[in-house]
Amino acid sequence: MPAHIETSPPGLDLERLKDHLGKHGLAEGPLAAEVIHGGKSNLTYLVRDGEHRFVVRRPPLGHVLATAHDMGREYRVMTALRDTGVPVPRTYHLCDDPDVVGAPFYVMEYVEGGQPPATPEIEADLTDILARLHDLDPVAVGLADFGRPEGFLERQVKRWKRQLDASRSRDLPDIDDLFARLAAAVPVTQRHTIVHGDFKLGNTLIADGEVRAVLDWEMSTLGDPLTDLALFLLYANFATTLDTGRVSETDGHTPITELAARYAQGTGLDVSRLGWYIGLACFKLAVISEGIHFRYTQGLTVGAGFDDIGEHVAPLVTHGLHALESLEG
Repeated sequence: MPAHIETSPPGLDLERLKDHLGKHGLAEGPLAAEVIHGGKSNLTYLVRDGEHRFVVRRPPLGHVLATAHDMGREYRVMTALRDTGVPVPRTYHLCDDPDVVGAPFYVMEYVEGGQPPATPEIEADLTDILARLHDLDPVAVGLADFGRPEGFLERQVKRWKRQLDASRSRDLPDIDDLFARLAAAVPVTQRHTIVHGDFKLGNTLIADGEVRAVLDWEMSTLGDPLTDLALFLLYANFATTLDTGRVSETDGHTPITELAARYAQGTGLDVSRLGWYIGLACFKLAVISEGIHFRYTQGLTVGAGFDDIGEHVAPLVTHGLHALESLEG
């Protein structure tokens, strides 16, 4: 949630921002801003001009991989989803000129809300929102060229293998087995849709038991919708249990089978091969965790909470293999 107010927080020159927004009729008078904490990627600020408040979002300081922090991509997809039934903040302005605040940025509506603990009702609502997103026709909302859906799954498997190879620092034999089994059994995509790429409770704003907005669209593209469903279910229903070395179902959550059935009913998609997609989700999160572990061992992480990330890898790999075995059995 918002932190303390600063005259000009890091990465946001309020004087230059005021002049720019004033030219576009978006703000009047002096600005005050505060960093909205919680994300680990793009920087997000709550900005006020005395009468109005809105959100400014820009890439992280010193980022070097522009494709991973594409402001235009986030802005475009949220603009396209306006009034579709998928709750997103309203977008107001995109600035491609890096000279204004040091990087491209966009301005969007400030939405009240937070991330309370998940309830069965919230999980059902999130499942319905995901189904709604995956029922949209990308052409109808102006996103026909938003990605390369053909060969999406094959590219995903190869992409995360490349990421793994780039951060190998220890022996993880089972992870290669997981990759090989994923690569050998890639499903046929039933429908190419808009996919969020990181759909989870933590990327939403909820108030009064209602999902007010889905955020963080930086990984969105056109692809196989079941990748979104599997990652959502993995985040929602399972927790890494480090003391037992496994991934176990989290108490108090709706069973994965119920949420999958609800999604299938809402989309008409066959979820009988969901185990493969969960295996891919486990592989993706394991590779991400291993990358963080590698950077930690190299002294390249900032802050606390990275020392045990490497312990998440083996349980995720094990769970991914079990998900694949459920299909083979």
